[in-house]
Amino acid sequence: MSQKNKVRVAILGASGYTGAELVRILAHHPAVELTVLTADRKAGKPLADVFPHLAFLSTPPLQSIEQIDWAGADIDAVFCALPHGTTQKVVSGLLNGGGPKKGTRIFDLSADFRLRDGDTYKKWYGHAHEALGLQQRAVYGLTEHARAEIAKTDLVACPGCYPTAALLPLIPLLKEKLIEPADIIIDSKSGVSGAGRAEKEANLYSEVTEGMHPYGIANHRHAPEIEQELTGAAQWGVTVTFTPHLVPMSRGILSTKYVRLHGGATAVDLHDALSARYKGEPFVTVLPQGTAPSTRMVRGSNRCVMNVFADRVPDRAIVISAIDNLVKGAAGQAVQNMNVSFGFKETDGLQQEALFP
Repeated sequence: MSQKNKVRVAILGASGYTGAELVRILAHHPAVELTVLTADRKAGKPLADVFPHLAFLSTPPLQSIEQIDWAGADIDAVFCALPHGTTQKVVSGLLNGGGPKKGTRIFDLSADFRLRDGDTYKKWYGHAHEALGLQQRAVYGLTEHARAEIAKTDLVACPGCYPTAALLPLIPLLKEKLIEPADIIIDSKSGVSGAGRAEKEANLYSEVTEGMHPYGIANHRHAPEIEQELTGAAQWGVTVTFTPHLVPMSRGILSTKYVRLHGGATAVDLHDALSARYKGEPFVTVLPQGTAPSTRMVRGSNRCVMNVFADRVPDRAIVISAIDNLVKGAAGQAVQNMNVSFGFKETDGLQQEALFP
């Protein structure tokens, strides 16, 4: 593809972990030209000063969002890797005449457009949503379950990392009525990069290393997002018990779901259903029976691995999945959505295998 035919991309928030992953992936995408990179406190610096591991790439300098010459940049796609609560203002301006040309597609990696109900957003995020019209119009971009909708919209709300790991195995099982929607427990462990790059005492090495702790107990903001999508799959109001834990590793999510079987189903039935649903999917793998998923299988890749195990308690099963929170749980899934949106090969830019050790 010639340079003039490439999709011109802006990454807003390129100085965070997710922004860096977007740069790392898109720099080698055959159909993308990285055109604009923004930062807040790091504006004016070359990307190499912020992320030395990206120093070998040819990238535009970091600038503030206010400095972007949208008309001159001729942007086709915008990735928003901005903090929750600020993105809705930025996206509202972009899509209402204050930003790129008409038809530019937005891929938002914050939580601002994931929840469809304004009251639910206000309850969990502590303030009213400032772009409710766009919130209703956004497509929830769990790629494997929303390709047709993603291809038709200009605003994709990319799922959170915990929800991605939980929803990929649970949605098919609920649609096939193999598990009880009223009895789902989700226990998830995440690497520290999931908390972002901002300086926080709780994320200091001495605070995190050699230990593991739960947080957001019974009130984590990803719970309503998970429930929204599971309710749609089950066509029945789903409420889950969800507890996240911080573990002393840089990246990765291991998500363990405890479910009650429905209608005489067995763990083998669940495994067969997931295998059938994800057969041929480039980034979702149902492992052979008896093989436990681990974060080492997916580190640095856009893959999700999963499996099902029979519980020793009758009529129960254990469903386990693993993803890299920064790739399939964020930047990689966003690029996958861009590929669907523009009609590219879905694996473009995402062929990296997992890193080990």
